[in-house]
Amino acid sequence: MTAHAADVVALGEVMLRFDPGEGRIRTTRHFQVWEGGGEYNVVRALRRCFGLRTGIVTALVDNEIGRLVEDLILQGGVDTSPIRWMPSDGIGRIARNGLNFVERGFGLRSPRGVSDRVNTAVAQLRPGEIDWDTLFSADPRWFHTGGVFAGLSDSTADVAHEAMTAARRHKVTVSYDPNYRPSLWEGRGGADRAREIDLRLARNADVVVGALSLAGKRPGERRIAAAELPDILAEIAGLLPDARVLATTLRGVVSAGVHDWSAAAWSPDAGFISGPQMRGLQVLDRIGSGDGFAAGLIYGLVTGADVHRALAYGTAHGALAMTTPGDTSMATLAEVEALLADHHADVTR
Repeated sequence: MTAHAADVVALGEVMLRFDPGEGRIRTTRHFQVWEGGGEYNVVRALRRCFGLRTGIVTALVDNEIGRLVEDLILQGGVDTSPIRWMPSDGIGRIARNGLNFVERGFGLRSPRGVSDRVNTAVAQLRPGEIDWDTLFSADPRWFHTGGVFAGLSDSTADVAHEAMTAARRHKVTVSYDPNYRPSLWEGRGGADRAREIDLRLARNADVVVGALSLAGKRPGERRIAAAELPDILAEIAGLLPDARVLATTLRGVVSAGVHDWSAAAWSPDAGFISGPQMRGLQVLDRIGSGDGFAAGLIYGLVTGADVHRALAYGTAHGALAMTTPGDTSMATLAEVEALLADHHADVTR
């Protein structure tokens, strides 16, 4: 298994997303289908928007649904050679492909997602099944994974740990996004167990995206004030002594279609950094915007930009990802650069 000299390789689940457009899941008669997944969305954007060579390590059942997902991945330009294919038994008794039904919300109606992902092929991955040394011997520059993959099953966290330690052994830069999903941890220890796993894995990362999750702040808890951010990121840095960059998005939800959007970061050299402030951002589909942020941040860092510029790339690309439907980005690098040049997206230092 090789990644064909990819610049960036990710490990994660790729699901088939069913989108009712402006309608509701419970009443629609038509769905548009996309591919999507927390870790996959990052490398897909890095390929299509930013022009880097990317690959995805995942597992799919070899049936018509799995091949549809593969076809969508191929359309995104992401290398599929690292995919592990599992045989189909015809009804999904042994393994299945993940499905994700998502409606975008409107006004006071929040977005809603209903995933069908238990017993998927990728959730059954075990340590020792992927030849990481061979994959990383192709000299990728970056490896990315996250808490969505780690939360799929008890074994996937161990696979993520195995992959991250192998990447570091091969001197590959590693990023990790905690990307907490309550549904994945229900009945398995909840937020506390997720944070325990995230901290274990984040200690193997050079760059942590979504770092605020490691402070124990979860959706529905008290919103963190801007003045608290420097101290909180510094506290997280104390837990992760090898981290070179900690980054997080900052979102204020006015309604389903209007958000205030920004980001912040910390690095040992630059200290605390605030990203561009985008207020009253018009949102079509927020799903995948955090992954869009991660992609822009990684692009900046991979290409040698300083943390200020990388944070700006992430903020601008995440904003543009919310202006189109689907999990994956439809933005271009020219659009990202143009948004950064606009005075509304100036970096605050």
